[in-house]
Amino acid sequence: MSKWLLGVLLLVIVCGLWLGGMYNNLVGLDQNVKQAWAQVENQLQRRYDLIPNLVATVKGYAVHEKQIFTDVAAARAKLAGATTVNDKIAASNGLEGTLSRLLMIVENYPQLKATENFRALQDELAGTENRLAVERMRYNEAVQTYNQTARRIPTVMFVKMFGFDAEKTFFKVEKGEAKEAPKVNF
Repeated sequence: MSKWLLGVLLLVIVCGLWLGGMYNNLVGLDQNVKQAWAQVENQLQRRYDLIPNLVATVKGYAVHEKQIFTDVAAARAKLAGATTVNDKIAASNGLEGTLSRLLMIVENYPQLKATENFRALQDELAGTENRLAVERMRYNEAVQTYNQTARRIPTVMFVKMFGFDAEKTFFKVEKGEAKEAPKVNF
């Protein structure tokens, strides 16, 4: 009888350690997703901070292109007001489209491209967009790893019990934005 009780106790300990390991793995993956999202937000903030400088520089040269500046300001405000991950993704995608239109306008003003301040700001914005693309990729990789683990058997049976999300949201480009070039009318 004592061997049977010892066997049951050993089985309970092994199961407890296995569940603890599963929980710790989910904690690590969840933290990786949160850290990756924090880096995306960091780059979104960098972009958000650079835009007023870029707009002010361009405004000095292209006063009659008022609508694009209004659109940039509105898209920037929408990003600032976004609270959820999904809202921030949508707002970021909207801002990206507006910035693409702004950069197309810049190409039509050779004197604007010639100024050193504008060129520096344009390089900073391009660098920020590249950093943002890298951080989005890292975020999506962290989400993919989390989602794969959280959906596998037997982990899927314990995810909700442990209080974790069943699935994290990927950062995706809105349909049509990646394929359709922004239109600029003069």
